[in-house]
Amino acid sequence: MTLLSPGEASELADSTAAAFRTAYGADPAVIARAPGRVNLIGEHTDYNAGTCLPVALPHATYAALSARTDSLVRVRSAQTDDEWQGAGIGPGEVTGWASYVAGVAWALRQAGVDVPGLDVCVDSTVPLGAGLSSSAALECSVAVAIADVVGLTDGETLRHQLVAACMRAETEVAGAPTGGMDQTVSLLAESGSALLIDFLDHSTRAVPLALDDAGLAVLVVDTRVSHALVDGGYASRRADCETACRELGVPSLREATIDSVEALGDARIRRRARHVVTEIDRVARAVDALEHRDWAALGEQLVASHASMRDDFEISCPELDTAVDAALTAGAVGARMTGGGFGGSAVAVVYLDALDSVTAAVDAAFDARDFRRPAFLRATPSAAAGLC
Repeated sequence: MTLLSPGEASELADSTAAAFRTAYGADPAVIARAPGRVNLIGEHTDYNAGTCLPVALPHATYAALSARTDSLVRVRSAQTDDEWQGAGIGPGEVTGWASYVAGVAWALRQAGVDVPGLDVCVDSTVPLGAGLSSSAALECSVAVAIADVVGLTDGETLRHQLVAACMRAETEVAGAPTGGMDQTVSLLAESGSALLIDFLDHSTRAVPLALDDAGLAVLVVDTRVSHALVDGGYASRRADCETACRELGVPSLREATIDSVEALGDARIRRRARHVVTEIDRVARAVDALEHRDWAALGEQLVASHASMRDDFEISCPELDTAVDAALTAGAVGARMTGGGFGGSAVAVVYLDALDSVTAAVDAAFDARDFRRPAFLRATPSAAAGLC
């Protein structure tokens, strides 16, 4: 079993600062961190005005940053030898991983914040391509650092402003048409809780997990099948949902009923809409199960969610299906794929005394199918982004 550690926060902050000094010859003005996330349930519901229930991870991205006296933005990462720099940071002017950094500066400028040129150095323990929102962790760490450098006052109003800027960075500069769940939980999460997000009005509510008291843990299985949100699969699912809304005459699938969805003529559009409508219902049932500590009911919702994503939304893959099936067979309370799909990770709720047997079963199932062995991490519900 490969268990991915979140690392010690102080050590990562220090190493990111050291990398900044090496790159730019000075100490950074600020260092910020922002967590990745695993979504317990509620997939592809955010851009459909639905609900979701993510958890912030202890695994995080760290951004060391200083202001410049000119308009140039320079970005370096411990994950690559490449440096990106440029004064043009808007849509069409920067590509690749640096677009998530430069895009945040651009979006904040668009919102009226006087963002200067920047020197930035980042490091991360959020697995890349694992469906655990490494991109939002990158955006949010940079956003919090910029906010401090330019003198903005932290608080709920600023946090929502930063969520909006990070969303614009991802959709308009990086070109990934995501719905905002990742940025919201990274900036608004509470330690020990999942975050119920309602995208009809963008309200949030902490939902205590209390899993430790029940001897349970959230286990993430990184299949190591890298996924990308800019390769068309995600966008095509979103387009199908928009088509369903037009045909149903509703502003979002949040307003659709299962009966109206089942009457849609196109089979693919019907499946896509059915997933969203039933997934929103499953989120509500999962929250109720958590609040009543009904672990069996929670597991039922996770299993049903995976089947819906596999069969109706068609975003699973053999490795994800194998991970889910093996975990359930080995005694997991519930399991499902998580994230945008087409690879990435699965999430399982597992009794602590069954962790070793579940991970061993998943490893064995991957071996039997000649898949590369996965990595595992414990998803301890963690706090939102902040300064180091």
